Amino acid sequence: MPKLKDIPQIDRPRERFLEKGPDALSKSELLAILLGSGIKGKNVKQLSEQIIRKFSNKFLDITVDDLLEIPGIGKAKALQIVSALALIKRFYEELGPKDNIVLSAQDAVSLTSEIRDKKKEYLVCLYLNARNALLKKEIISIGTLDKSLIHPREIFGPAVELRAAGVVLLHNHPSGDVEPSNQDVEVINKILEAGKIMGVNVIDFIIVSEKDTHSVFQSSQKEITHYVSDGVQHSLFDLLETEQPTYTPTIKKIHKVYFYHGSRTKAGRFQLQNRRYLGNEPPPTGLGGFFLFKLRLSPSGSHSITRQESGVLCGIINTNYLDLLKIL
Repeated sequence: MPKLKDIPQIDRPRERFLEKGPDALSKSELLAILLGSGIKGKNVKQLSEQIIRKFSNKFLDITVDDLLEIPGIGKAKALQIVSALALIKRFYEELGPKDNIVLSAQDAVSLTSEIRDKKKEYLVCLYLNARNALLKKEIISIGTLDKSLIHPREIFGPAVELRAAGVVLLHNHPSGDVEPSNQDVEVINKILEAGKIMGVNVIDFIIVSEKDTHSVFQSSQKEITHYVSDGVQHSLFDLLETEQPTYTPTIKKIHKVYFYHGSRTKAGRFQLQNRRYLGNEPPPTGLGGFFLFKLRLSPSGSHSITRQESGVLCGIINTNYLDLLKIL
């Protein structure tokens, strides 16, 4: 294989860059300048062409591990490329527009396209203000999504600091199947419960793969595709609200007889219960003014009334029937 020094100077990437500027160079030639040198059996230009062909449109999202899969690429060269890309992204994000409005699942996915083809599972959170403008994008976890590993404070801690009105969560499935797994459902329910307590809207939970997308928000409500309607920010609290069991109070009427007649009264007497007092006497302490009167009928026509308090004989009053009615 010819070495780079054997190529005419006019065709070398560095010389062309200095003479004609970056616009005159191809992507592989720009990468060749960044790499500086080739590997055994390939000059730097051939190596850069191989890298560009392999990753193509995914080049901006490559990782060190991805580059180490290419024979001859070591950690030093892999770090050169990935560090340069990270630096460019950092400046681009700082100089880019601040108001990234997230109004739909498509908007959220476009902001996290880098996790689509990841070989590990990622959970990313977008923190939004009341206008659904992006405040911050943060990776919550890397690895298998498990409710025992994902703690709500990792999601809602930054939300409180940022005073976010809502969050959109995105999770990738390397398998390509974007249907929520049982673990996904458990994690979603746990996050929803925490969001209700914290007062932060959980707007959507989106599962992505390299070629497909599943939005819990859109699948739950077919008629609504945007996160904001009439100035109101929707959330999964409304769309996934389960019906609560309704409790109908039952009132049971209990009939108790407190006054007995007829057979319970001995022959020749009857009993009266009354909560009034005799004369002007105050009620005895602790008895609440409850007295029992017994009317005795005598052959002479006079009647005697016996007042009892808790079974204790208190006094006898001789009177006739009319006077009894006056007393009572």
